[in-house]
Amino acid sequence: MIKFNFNNPTNIVFGSGALNELGKQVLPGKKAMLLTSNGKSTKANGYLDRTIEQLKAAGADYAVWSGIMENPLKDAIMEGAAFARDNGCDFIVALGGGAVLDSAVAISAMATNEGDLWDYVFGGTGGAKPLANKGLPIVTITTTSGTGSEINCWGVISNLETKEKIGFGDPCLTPVLAIVDPELMKTVPPKYTAYQGFDALFHNTEVMMSNGVNVLSEAIALSAIENIAKYLPRAVADGNDIEARERVAYGSTMAGITMQLTSTTAQHSMEHSMSAYHHNLPHGAGLIMISVEFARFFIEKHACDEQFIKMARAMGIPNADKAEDFITALINLQKACGVADLKMSDFGIDKSECMTLAKGARSMQGGLFLANPCEMTDEDCALVFEKAYR
Repeated sequence: MIKFNFNNPTNIVFGSGALNELGKQVLPGKKAMLLTSNGKSTKANGYLDRTIEQLKAAGADYAVWSGIMENPLKDAIMEGAAFARDNGCDFIVALGGGAVLDSAVAISAMATNEGDLWDYVFGGTGGAKPLANKGLPIVTITTTSGTGSEINCWGVISNLETKEKIGFGDPCLTPVLAIVDPELMKTVPPKYTAYQGFDALFHNTEVMMSNGVNVLSEAIALSAIENIAKYLPRAVADGNDIEARERVAYGSTMAGITMQLTSTTAQHSMEHSMSAYHHNLPHGAGLIMISVEFARFFIEKHACDEQFIKMARAMGIPNADKAEDFITALINLQKACGVADLKMSDFGIDKSECMTLAKGARSMQGGLFLANPCEMTDEDCALVFEKAYR
């Protein structure tokens, strides 16, 4: 429990109004690739213009590229990398949610390395080549609370040709500066506030379940779980509740730290398989769909009962004394956030796919299965999908 290795070089500027501090920071280059999504929210809400003003205040030039979609695609990464090179950008400013932040890591690498992104991906059909060169420095400005990607060196990218969704990263790609301003999150719609909040929650609950949990990752994860469980329903109910936004953002950013101290588990592998085969499925929604049955599998195995009890207490059951109390707390939170009735079938998933999804999870991100508190076979994994299916 005491042994751990933690090194995060990211300077985190956290709190309401933090975007106004960007212009006062020492930036890692002279010309930024200002990376955003292909949606309209950052421009419509004024976040893009505010970021440009801050870059000008810092004396930095910029070129805007808005080519990132939900569940970002390999082809978009390669286009973005070419844009960075063609425009002489020497660092990246990623303004957006998890898809943009994840993409920044991959674009950073491919802007300075030859070949195709999939040459460097570990897992599935990836080539597993080491990076020959460091990537472009990254500054992140997150507009959502979910992935924790603002402070870590990993991104999850989809390859439509191979029907894979795999994590990619390297310690040299860790962002140098992260701006976490909860005021930028007030305009996220209730449904996506819930999806993203549960993604942040599960990063922390999976760390707690992981066989690699340690004294530091547990302490941070429990703090994050407590804040998300208490304040996410409020953020879903009223997006302008800045206290709720701050607390959920805190839980999400802390997940970026806990995931560096301790790996998440196969719950994330399983969802990545779901959205690899069904690209329109939001990551957080997929996690919610399988979360109860995923936890129940380990509860029935008595794999980490004490961890479930600790989480149940953090989630509002102070007298929890059995692992099953975590299931109760999780279902109650899903109901409070209006996401307890999500169905796989609504996103085109058929029950006959359960074994395909199970095998895909192990093929794409089998390493996360090693973090599970006990063995989970393909048959076990498929059964979790079957029990969760609606």
